[in-house]
Amino acid sequence: MDSVQTLRTYDAILATTGKMLTAAQNNEWDQLILLEKECRQLTETLIQNDQEPILDKELLQKKVKIIHQILADDAQIRAITEPWMIKLQDMLNTNNRTRDLQLAYQPVNNL
Repeated sequence: MDSVQTLRTYDAILATTGKMLTAAQNNEWDQLILLEKECRQLTETLIQNDQEPILDKELLQKKVKIIHQILADDAQIRAITEPWMIKLQDMLNTNNRTRDLQLAYQPVNNL
C-alpha cells in the first residue's frame, strides 16, 4: 500500500466514523452496527498492509490530523452509546432477577 492509498483508507475510515456519529445521534442502531463493521474492515486493511510507507512531513501531518478526527468521532459515539448500553444492561439484569424470583417462588405442583 503506497502513501496515497494509505491516506485514502484513513479518509474512508474518517468518513465512516462521521456516518457512525450521525447514526448514533439519530438512534439508528442498526445503521451504526453496519457502519461499525465497515469501519472494522477498513481498519483491518490497514493492519494487513502494515508495511506502511514512510510519509513525508506534510502527509504525516495530514494522517495525524485524520487520526485525531477519527478519535474525536469515536469519543462522541461512545458518549452517546455507553449510557444506552448501561441502561440496556440494567434492563436485562432486572429481567433476569425477576425471572429468578418467579422461579424461586412459583408454586410447587408436584406435591
